[in-house]
Amino acid sequence: MEIGVMFWAGRDNLAELRALGVQSGQLGVGGEISLTAAEAAAWREAIAEAGFSIATVVCAYTGEDYADIPTVQRTVGFIPPATREAREQRTIEASDFAAALGVKSIACHIGFVPDDHRDPDYIAVRGMVRRICDRAEEHGQTFALETGQEPADTLLRFLDDAACPNLKINFDPANMILYGSGDPIEAYEKLAPQVVSVHAKDGDWPPSDKPGALGTERPLGQGAVGIPRFVDALKRAGYKGSVNVEREIENQAQRLADIRMAVRLLKDLGV
Repeated sequence: MEIGVMFWAGRDNLAELRALGVQSGQLGVGGEISLTAAEAAAWREAIAEAGFSIATVVCAYTGEDYADIPTVQRTVGFIPPATREAREQRTIEASDFAAALGVKSIACHIGFVPDDHRDPDYIAVRGMVRRICDRAEEHGQTFALETGQEPADTLLRFLDDAACPNLKINFDPANMILYGSGDPIEAYEKLAPQVVSVHAKDGDWPPSDKPGALGTERPLGQGAVGIPRFVDALKRAGYKGSVNVEREIENQAQRLADIRMAVRLLKDLGV
């Protein structure tokens, strides 16, 4: 395994990331980030100069809002009908952008997938995912769906139904807790054969007295995930990919300090 970091174009710079003790990561591109050939060329140069490597390009979309679970259901990923066409095109552009960087994986949240396979939203999203997988396959890429917004069994059924060999999973243990979707260790053990990338993130369960609320993200090792148990599960499964520290708070100085602490913790745990 290699310790990396989940970072964002327009927010982070590679020199700061290297100073945290990592030399690889997942590059997040929000909807406002240009994905032109010129931008890809600039990133290629910057990556080479910094001696950095990118494991995954993670696509986020304009208009997404993670305020609470009902808002996520309305705004995130491929579920909202009004934004499907634009977000499909954006994800295809992200695949092309990743290919220009030599990156062999793209990822995103596709939103809450309905349980009913006959649901029109389910059918539409499945079609989108298949088309994006086709484009990713042209580039020799995997397309990884990030965990959290549905239980592990639901996600596995969707992967089986989509039937795309390059459709995989970006496993985030904290998201399972933040959304109340299930124990992250049990979920990882079910999903492990399909996992191609991992986040190292922590958090607490949603408050029981606030229906629809999300849980609270915490610094790594200070939440309910049980990071030593999670690392042990990765080792038992023979996971060999990158373990990318993710910390999503507004205060950039504190965020970087928390990432640095997380990198030390992961090293102490033998990652």
